[in-house]
Amino acid sequence: MRGVHQGGEAPVIAFTVNGRKRSFKGPPFKRLLDVLREDFGLTATKEGCGEGECGACTVLLDGKPVTACLVPVCQAQGRKVETAESLGRPGRLNPLQRSFQENAGVQCGFCTPGLLMSASRLKKTDPEAVRVGLAGHLCRCTGYMHIVESVSKAPSPLRERSTAALRGRRALARRKR
Repeated sequence: MRGVHQGGEAPVIAFTVNGRKRSFKGPPFKRLLDVLREDFGLTATKEGCGEGECGACTVLLDGKPVTACLVPVCQAQGRKVETAESLGRPGRLNPLQRSFQENAGVQCGFCTPGLLMSASRLKKTDPEAVRVGLAGHLCRCTGYMHIVESVSKAPSPLRERSTAALRGRRALARRKR
């Protein structure tokens, strides 16, 4: 069968993870989840059910949320993968992460990375749109109210950049006085 690895030496699968070019040499049908955690040390992505039902392993593949437990690593060839590690930096939360913290959207934290990845791509943030956008995620701690509130109240990246630019202009104007 063409395009399917038939044994011999393992192929090298090259793709971008969190903006960094990476490669994996091993079984092409190893789950993307396992490659991220075991081979690349990116442990924010969690395994919940292993069947694509809970959303704990959600990552972005070319900007679209996917459950990494169902994606063979060979499907990442030449593509862009983003994990929750891409959202902020140690000690510096992004606006969505900050909103989860401020609005009690995190309890045990196990499902949070997957929720953040899906929520980061929502175009509408009214509560009903958020509930629909996060429908594939299971959280056994919060009852979802605080999660929906966290996403709904998070500033959009565009608003965040605009606010930062406005603060910068004000600071510059004060220095000129």
